Amino acid sequence: MNDRLPAQIAFLKQADKLKSVERANVLLDQSRPENSAEHSWHLTLWALVMEPLAEKDVSINRVIQMLLLHDLVEILVGDHPIHLKTDWQAVALAENKAAEELFGILPEDQAIALLNLWREFEEDKTPDARFAKILDRCQPLFQVLCAGEPRPDHLDVVQSNLDGGRAAYLEYAFPCAYGHARQLYSGGTPTDTNPFAQRLPFLTEADQLKSVQRASRLLSGVRFENSAEHSWHIMLHAWVLAEYAEPTVKTDRVLKMLLLHDIVEIDAGDHPIHGQVDHAAQAAKEEAAASRLFGMLPADQYEEFLALWHEFEAAETPDARFAKAVDRIQTPIANLETGGGSWIDYDVTLEQIESRVGTSVHRGSPKLWAWLRPQLEDFFSNFKPAAS
Repeated sequence: MNDRLPAQIAFLKQADKLKSVERANVLLDQSRPENSAEHSWHLTLWALVMEPLAEKDVSINRVIQMLLLHDLVEILVGDHPIHLKTDWQAVALAENKAAEELFGILPEDQAIALLNLWREFEEDKTPDARFAKILDRCQPLFQVLCAGEPRPDHLDVVQSNLDGGRAAYLEYAFPCAYGHARQLYSGGTPTDTNPFAQRLPFLTEADQLKSVQRASRLLSGVRFENSAEHSWHIMLHAWVLAEYAEPTVKTDRVLKMLLLHDIVEIDAGDHPIHGQVDHAAQAAKEEAAASRLFGMLPADQYEEFLALWHEFEAAETPDARFAKAVDRIQTPIANLETGGGSWIDYDVTLEQIESRVGTSVHRGSPKLWAWLRPQLEDFFSNFKPAAS
């Protein structure tokens, strides 16, 4: 294996820390603060859903990539709420230094490409960056306005943001969103049926994915991962590791599949690959969930998203095979880092991993399986279960 992959994996491990960066806003159910990784996932979903509302010169694929990486610098500098008094020039300098450090972990060509894309987002001058920034301004607003009982102090931030803060420019830059925000803030029943308003219920429903707990842990071991931040992380995996896919694989389609692949868990829940599952019953629940959730969107997007989800589940196309490989490889990387993780919880053997994980990884990326398997062999040859 070449010397690029260790650097790429090191970067992806470092990225796991974004799941522990808390933001000032909270989940729609008000249960806890949102973290920057699940926020980044939600924003990529906003981008895909709001694509029909973007200007014709916007590449939604580049917007999705910008939003995937835009908050990675917070691993080193933290989140800075817009309503607090802050030296924004100092923050900008610190964030630029953090971007150079984080992206510098990658091979040089990728480091340059991702750093340039991050800077393009920050400069907010190109059509792609402008639309990405618009969405980054919108999501926190509606995270408050669409909550059942939003906190009064959060509503105050929304008001100041709309009246003269960072979101005020949406009045002319994205009027459909600005007008709808004003309607929701007024407390009346919105009568607006513009294309933005039609898509918002799906995006608010998707917030529930942040509360679906998985069997795998964060690399820090402090808690279990949720399905929204998992989806963000494997999108980043697919992008960084794209060179290990078949030559015909279209990375942009893979990212969209991984963005959508776990949405059904809002209704159907997460079922660990090494757990005991009635697969026929689970498939039926997930099919019903996909129909309900994607059915909240306009008909053309319902059909597009459902088709992508079905393609991922079938894992027959090169794009879907690579997406499945990436979905399977992330947890073993985490478990190797944390001394076994969910393998210990479920009493997993190397033979089970080869069957349940290795088959999918090898089908989608033989090179990644060739890199991973020796590490698995080494782990299990040295692993000694704790005495019961």
